[in-house]
Amino acid sequence: MTEVTKRILVTGGTGLVGRAIQKVVADGEGQPDEEWIFVSSRDADLTSSSETKALFERHKPTHVIHLAAMVGGLFKNIRSNLDFWRTNIHINDNVLHSAHESGVQKVVSCLSTCIFPDKTTYPIDETMIHNGPPHSSNFGYSYAKRMIDVQNRGYSEQHGRRFTAVIPTNVFGPHDNFNIEDGHVLPGLIHKVYLAKQSSSALTVWGTGKPRRQFIYSLDLARLFLWVLREYDEVEPIILSVGEEDEVSIREAAEAVAEAMEFRGELVFDTTKSDGQFKKTASNAKLRRYLPGFQFTPFRE
Repeated sequence: MTEVTKRILVTGGTGLVGRAIQKVVADGEGQPDEEWIFVSSRDADLTSSSETKALFERHKPTHVIHLAAMVGGLFKNIRSNLDFWRTNIHINDNVLHSAHESGVQKVVSCLSTCIFPDKTTYPIDETMIHNGPPHSSNFGYSYAKRMIDVQNRGYSEQHGRRFTAVIPTNVFGPHDNFNIEDGHVLPGLIHKVYLAKQSSSALTVWGTGKPRRQFIYSLDLARLFLWVLREYDEVEPIILSVGEEDEVSIREAAEAVAEAMEFRGELVFDTTKSDGQFKKTASNAKLRRYLPGFQFTPFRE
């Protein structure tokens, strides 16, 4: 019997990325010396420092993948920037400080490409995170996520901790949030196509359809998370993304969903709705230096 030497606690373990990691580990990519513990908001309120501390005392993790966050789509962010800032700042501070106090060897936190400056040159890379303000539509969430990078550097410099972060582009996959108002673009489109088919009506896409995004399949991201946890030793974050050449417009995404779901109706773009950020093209050059041969699942597949 191999002795378990790594107890890996995954916060936000029932969300889109947490469920993907769970599946990849269950499908044989876990290692014999690893024990995986997936927790959700039902196990502890991470905005409470005492509940977070109790969670760490209960499970005694040696490693943490920190996914828990208050998240939402464009329109929820626009309405609630202060709530996104306060909730996520509390969660992140509690998780990182409890990890430090309980002697966790390594923490990998999950950031987002929306942390990058709104006015910037493309492609964006890991050196540009703090070069200017993020897009005004979701500044609360973006700044809270940026602060994880600041804290990671603080824990590294002051306490020698191996705390790092990854920056995925737009994630999609099984167990996504299919809420049309508050979810992200792809699950929202899938839900809309489903409803349009049921009612034999047109598919209405919010915005012009022109913004461009890089989409990463959640199971690909899960495999990359395992690699970061085991192999990546920089404090500086790393972008986890398909290449720039794999960027698709919202119109192309809507057409791909319609085709996959055999929707034959009309596509209508509601240009009274906001487009959000036009593009946030990210470079995966750093990832490719480490993993030149990694195969991403093709978008249409």
